[in-house]
Amino acid sequence: METAVLEKKNSTVGNVNLASNEESAAAAYLREHFLDETNRNAAPVHPKDTVYTRSVKRALDVLISLPAFIVLLPFNALFGICTFFDVGRPVFYKQTRAGLNGKPFTMVKFRNMNEKKDRDGKLLPPSQRVTKFGKFMRKLSLDELLNFWSVLKGDMSIIGPRPQPVFIHERMSERHKMRTAVRPGLECPRMIHVPEEETFKYHRTFENDIWYVENVSFLLDVKMILALVKMVFSFGKRGNQAQGKGITYFIGYNEKGQAMSLINYRDLAAEGRYPAYEGGKRS
Repeated sequence: METAVLEKKNSTVGNVNLASNEESAAAAYLREHFLDETNRNAAPVHPKDTVYTRSVKRALDVLISLPAFIVLLPFNALFGICTFFDVGRPVFYKQTRAGLNGKPFTMVKFRNMNEKKDRDGKLLPPSQRVTKFGKFMRKLSLDELLNFWSVLKGDMSIIGPRPQPVFIHERMSERHKMRTAVRPGLECPRMIHVPEEETFKYHRTFENDIWYVENVSFLLDVKMILALVKMVFSFGKRGNQAQGKGITYFIGYNEKGQAMSLINYRDLAAEGRYPAYEGGKRS
C-alpha cells in the first residue's frame, strides 16, 4: 500500500489529514486496478482556444471581481469577527487546490467547523463539527465570498470547474485533469445531461467540466452566471452540504472508467465487487 501512504502524506494541510485511512486505501486500490485502463480508453480533450478564452474572459473576471470585492469587504470583515467568536483562531481555512494547468494555489475560506475530537483524538465527522453559524454561512455560500480575491489575483475565474485539492487532482485520469485547462471557477453549473441512473455524481460533474473546457464562450458564461445566481438562492438544495453531511471526496475510477466517491465504493464493496477496508486494512 505504498500509494496509499504517499497519498496520505500529500493530503495533509497544516496538521489536518484530509484523507481517512479507508479513503486512501480504497483510492490506492482503484488506482492500481483501473486508472491505466481508464486513461487508455478515455477520449482526448480539445480545449477551446479563442480571443475570449485567451484575454477577454480574464478581463471580465477583473471587471466583475474588483467591485464585488470592494463592496463585500465590510461584510467579510463582519463575517470574520463572527467566525472568531464562533470557532476562534484561525479565522480562515486555507487549502492547496489545483489551479490553471494544475498549478497549485491557496484557496481561503472562512472556517465553519470546530476542532472537536473523539476519545481517540481523531476529529469528529464534519456533520458533528459544523457550527450553527457555520451552517448559516454554508447554506448561503457566504464562506465562499473571499474567493473574489482569488479571482482578482488570477488564481480563479467567475465561471469554471470547481478547484479540487491537489491530492484529489492527482487521482484523476488524464482526461479529467484537463479540467484545469481553464482557470478554476466559483462554480460550473451543469449544462449537459448525463443519466443519473447510468453513472455517479462525480463522473457527471467532471464530464460537465470537460464539456465546458471544450465549449467555453461569452454566451455560455453569461448563461452559467445566471444559473449560478439561481443555485445560490436555492437554499433547500444545499441542506446536506451546509450541515456537512454526505461529503466524500472523489477517490478513483471503476472498471467502466466512471469517477466514484467513497460512498459509491462502499456500496460496491458491500456487494462484494471490491475489497472492503476498515482502518486502511482489508477486512
